[in-house]
Amino acid sequence: MTALSEYERLETEGLWRETPDAQLRRVIVSVGDTTLVLTGNADTPLAHWSLPAIVRLNPGEHPAVFSPSADGDETLEIDEELVVTAIERVKRAIDRRRSQPGRLRLILTVASLTAVIALSVFWLPQALVGYAARITPEIKRAEIGESLLTQIRRVTGPLCSQPEANRALAQIAARLGIETERLIVVRSGVATTKHLPGGFILLNSSLVEDTEDPNVVAGYIIAEQQRAAQDDPLVALFSDAGVTSTARFLTSGQIPVEALTDYSETLLTLPMEEPHIEPLLDRFRTANIPATPYAYALDISGETTLHLIEADPVAMTAYVPILSDGEWVALQEICQG
Repeated sequence: MTALSEYERLETEGLWRETPDAQLRRVIVSVGDTTLVLTGNADTPLAHWSLPAIVRLNPGEHPAVFSPSADGDETLEIDEELVVTAIERVKRAIDRRRSQPGRLRLILTVASLTAVIALSVFWLPQALVGYAARITPEIKRAEIGESLLTQIRRVTGPLCSQPEANRALAQIAARLGIETERLIVVRSGVATTKHLPGGFILLNSSLVEDTEDPNVVAGYIIAEQQRAAQDDPLVALFSDAGVTSTARFLTSGQIPVEALTDYSETLLTLPMEEPHIEPLLDRFRTANIPATPYAYALDISGETTLHLIEADPVAMTAYVPILSDGEWVALQEICQG
């Protein structure tokens, strides 16, 4: 076992130089049981370095440069701070275990275990969640969003769709900078709006069926876009899934179906965060949509949403309507099929 078991499966990219005269080569670095494994293309192992023997050649500098021995002929550059921290913590733990015999060794072992437990409870989950969210590319985020949507449909039922209504919905999506297929109207399960990884936004059909002004619907969508921007939906998903599922994602690229199922139920009941006001108003300005109709939809008196009304960046008399009357009527019938 590695000295700190929570680091056993960490991976990152690195730059490896086999000899001082060789060119740098991009490799995958895996923190193994007692070694660092360097892998090239087609998962071909290139080198195995002993964790206890590894030497850092540039303490305190970034990126970190390691060597399997003090002579430094073979080097490895690592930029990912989480992996650098893991290597150095493992080395320190191994060094302490080797250098302290008898009773002192026992005391240090107990102290190390206590630190590991504390890290596992308080630091490791947040570190893994943040790291997993940061390295996930957009195409993978969209794939996760689609998988989560499949689970959510067990609660919401079939997605609403009508040809003319879909064209009107696509026009709103284009105005707000959303990919057409990622703006989705559902019959139930969502109080107003929800966002998923990959840019998906769910919209309850009651917002289009029971509202007279398409600017209100646009306002709800804009607010949900801001929530997604200020709180990464992948962070929430990984936090709910837990360390084990997040670590499995880091090693396999897959989130267990049961984790998606559990989170799909949790997501629909989570309270809605207040969008930050300044970037929210910037989004209304960019989309050329007045914020006042949305503000009065939230509070008919306008008392609690006065900040949106008074700071509305788009005058009600000076904007391009998002839909024509005919398009709005068509959209209101999107769930009639």
